[in-house]
Amino acid sequence: MRAVSSAAGSSPVAGTSIVRWRRKKRHRSTIFLPRIGSPKVCGSWHERFAESPDVLKSTRRERTLVPVLDFEIGGGEFITMAGPCSVETETQLMATAHHVRCAGARVLRGGAFKPRSSPYSFQGLGLEGLKLLARARGETGLAVVTEVMSESDVSLVAEYADILQIGSRSMENFALLEAAARSGRPILLKRGMVATVADLLRSAQCVLENGNPNVILCERGIRTFENSLRNTFDAATIALLKQVSHLPVIADPSHAAGRRELVPPLARIAIAAGADGLLVEVHPDPDTAWSDGEQSLDFQAFDEMMADLKPWLAARGSALQCVVEAVG
Repeated sequence: MRAVSSAAGSSPVAGTSIVRWRRKKRHRSTIFLPRIGSPKVCGSWHERFAESPDVLKSTRRERTLVPVLDFEIGGGEFITMAGPCSVETETQLMATAHHVRCAGARVLRGGAFKPRSSPYSFQGLGLEGLKLLARARGETGLAVVTEVMSESDVSLVAEYADILQIGSRSMENFALLEAAARSGRPILLKRGMVATVADLLRSAQCVLENGNPNVILCERGIRTFENSLRNTFDAATIALLKQVSHLPVIADPSHAAGRRELVPPLARIAIAAGADGLLVEVHPDPDTAWSDGEQSLDFQAFDEMMADLKPWLAARGSALQCVVEAVG
């Protein structure tokens, strides 16, 4: 492109000049759209996530319902999993289990084996913690989800837990994924702290390829350049996963925020994005918790959150019903 100045005499106003821009002629095969090094845009999500074909929606499989005790995850019921970050004492766990059950939770969460950023932090009660979780299930009827950190521990944890959690740090531990899959227990697969959606789906594919169709995906926040919060809650990923995968998707607003006052609003966002449930940390006295107290709700805050979520769930249910009626 070059500038061409007209003669002064041809200007409408004497003594001025007009600058006209003339575009250079280019060969027809020239590509005019800018290319910034990004990969070619895929024609469909199936192309983008081609390495994980079994976890993607198809005409054969639109939705997976994961059976746990007497209910299903991924169906019409919104499932709340709640409990302490780590199992500390029998009194702490039993009080929490009874309370969250009365407030509407269906699953008790609690860490018996705890992966920590510091080797000097509390690492969990181990087998004793698993026994306490099983006792809480017996008293309350809640299902139990707890993390398994090593393939050598899978059989032990599966003996006590109803759902095996694969934590963020273990999402790409494929030996662990394979062993957990073979346990036959449903797998709650947390997204890695720096994992892409494609990474998460590949890990889910690994579980399915090892004979276990019951996988629950969990968005728990990712690490970005933003450091005001513990993580960045990627609500768009929840919407995307519900769009492309038949697997249930839940959200963990506790780890996403790292601050208890932000857990309820992030929970509402998760519902709006289409999540099938929540994983929330609850403690009788968060300020004295042995781990993650700053992001744990006390009993009153948990009750208030559960009450506040009801109209959001009702509104989403009404919207879905309208869609079904319009289609049907």
